[in-house]
Amino acid sequence: MDRSPQIFQIVGFQNSGKTTVIQEFIRYCTHHNLTVGTIKHHGHGGTPSTTNDLKDTDKHRIAGSMLTAVEGNGALLLQNRDLKWTIQDILKIYELLPLDLILLEGYKYEPYPKAVIIRNKEDTKLLSKLNNIQAVLTWIPLENFQLYPVFPIKEYKIFHEWLFEFLSNKRLDKK
Repeated sequence: MDRSPQIFQIVGFQNSGKTTVIQEFIRYCTHHNLTVGTIKHHGHGGTPSTTNDLKDTDKHRIAGSMLTAVEGNGALLLQNRDLKWTIQDILKIYELLPLDLILLEGYKYEPYPKAVIIRNKEDTKLLSKLNNIQAVLTWIPLENFQLYPVFPIKEYKIFHEWLFEFLSNKRLDKK
């Protein structure tokens, strides 16, 4: 993979296993000498909680600063005063970094290639609501389902091999 990062999403409802799938794929990619960045959508409403001391940056924001940041020990938290961060804004920042791959956790309705995690029968409604689905990881058997490659969630290693091959082929298609 070259230095123009690819974007791939892992989506599903809360507690479906998205974080675990991403953590394991990061390890897989790292083992194959790829640099991965991740972006997690805080889809539970409200502002993500943090243990960082934000008092000074809050003062900056309240005073009128459009953008504030706090950095410490390798962590960077950005806050935008007037606007909500869009995934496109965040991706512009990530694309400045030397990454091979950007994994998005969540952002179900964004247009990027994605794998959908199905935890129970009710979750299958996602398959008709989302676009650019490339694969499905499932906790339950999906009978007569042939629209996308389907992987049992417990066999994530097979999914990782498939995803690595998918991303490699997609990269070759761009050349």
